[in-house]
This record gives sequence, C-alpha cells and structure tokens, in this order.
Amino acid sequence: QVQLVESGGGLVQAGGSLRLSCAASGRTFAKIAMGWFRQAPGKEREFVAAISWGGGSTAYADSVDGRFTLSRDNAKNTVYLQMNSLKPEDTANYYCAAVAASGRGTYYTYEAAYDCWGQGTQVTVSS
Repeated sequence: QVQLVESGGGLVQAGGSLRLSCAASGRTFAKIAMGWFRQAPGKEREFVAAISWGGGSTAYADSVDGRFTLSRDNAKNTVYLQMNSLKPEDTANYYCAAVAASGRGTYYTYEAAYDCWGQGTQVTVSS
C-alpha cells in the first residue's frame, strides 16, 4: 500500500501560481501511476491531471490544459502539480491518487482506477 501526503495548497490571487506536491511512501514508487483530482464545495470530484510511472505520458482536463503541468521525480518519490494562471474556478480541495500501473506509459483519468488517495490540500483562488 502506498501512503500519500499532499502539500503546497494555500490562498492565491487570480493569475497567480502554486505548486502542489504529493509525497509517496510504503511501496515502489517508480511503477505507480499518479493522478490529481479536485473537489469544489457542492460539486463532484473531478479529474485534473495524470502521469504514467515512466513520466513520459501525461493527461490533463480541458479546464487546466495549458495552465497546469504535472511532473514526477521518482528518486524523491514525489509528483508535482505546477499550477499557473490560476482562476477562481480552480478553488477546490486537491487530492493526489496512486495505483500500480501495468505499463511504463499507462495513466488513468478516472477515479475508479485509483486505489490509494491522499487527504487533500486546499487551494483557494481569490478574484
């Protein structure tokens, strides 16, 4: 089982940037596909970004594509979500997720694929 701890959330003005981190422990991180999801008050949790365990394949929700960048450092067992040009509608609790991946380039964009979740970190973007 992988344990995940998110950090880096906070309050930022619209147009600003934040970098979220998700540190993993407890299992071989190098073969774990990772994803980020977010949930705003009163809304369903939604996909944000995903990355394969090889790091060479990524996917983004249309709403964040071009503004967010997901990367990973397998030596540090950490994934990073760089969020630029933040908008008030990005306000949500952001969750990191992990699952053992079948292939180096495999990633998943849906919640049900993941079997391990972090506790979340709050991101608030003021207008």
